[in-house]
Amino acid sequence: MKTEVKFPLRTRFAQDIVCEFLPPARKSDKVVILAGGAPAYPGKNGKLMAFFAEAGYWVFVPRYRGTWESGGVFLKHSPAEDLVAVMDGIAKGFVDYASRAKFRVPHAKYFLIGSSFGGPAVILASRDRRVSKAVALSPVTDWTKQEGTAEPLELMSELVPLTFGEAYRAHPGVWKKLAKGDFYNPACELSKMKARPKTRTSDVLVFGKKLLIIHAKDDGVVPFAPAQEFAKAAGAAFVALRKGGHLGLGALVKPRIRARVGPFLKKK
Repeated sequence: MKTEVKFPLRTRFAQDIVCEFLPPARKSDKVVILAGGAPAYPGKNGKLMAFFAEAGYWVFVPRYRGTWESGGVFLKHSPAEDLVAVMDGIAKGFVDYASRAKFRVPHAKYFLIGSSFGGPAVILASRDRRVSKAVALSPVTDWTKQEGTAEPLELMSELVPLTFGEAYRAHPGVWKKLAKGDFYNPACELSKMKARPKTRTSDVLVFGKKLLIIHAKDDGVVPFAPAQEFAKAAGAAFVALRKGGHLGLGALVKPRIRARVGPFLKKK
């Protein structure tokens, strides 16, 4: 059965977050939220959205607050909070603004998939109990280890305002905020989890069992080693690719990635 919706619909969550979405090709309670890289244009995922819709998922592609069509200030809030806000909104019901059609996904099962900059969003948001599985492709797991890569934060701080303009709305040095390592940083949050007296090691492992990280050894944008170390510390599944470079969301349709991601999402 083919989905009747050929083009992504649009809604808004938490007032600021504009989100494209597609209903599934058949009745389903499965929801996948795609968190893309940044800086990048998020409106190029139509084919990927259709792929997941045909597979029986509700598909959502949010614009992070302060970027592109969304309101707000970039990185005033963690992008992980944006994903949680989208889940909150889906649970309450939402509207396609063009047609005014109303939608609701009762008892949704959430699957988060992100790449690169969006990787930390799905990793951190996957701690939410509503999330069934999370997949991170070439994710940044420690912002303090970006120096020496093709995209160090110092360069991003200069380059993004010049090349993307108002698509990313924040003060010029906002990328340097990430360099401190205490904001939107999975490695820091994992350390906090382990340090809390009431947090047991088993709690970390339960969080990790939801998570699959796929990273290529020849990634020049986000280093491989920190991701491997994080996966081991969190108890997450980890797939090391000998080659592949920096993986974006588009890699999800490639056979070798689909062969890893598909079974993981179905695994109970």
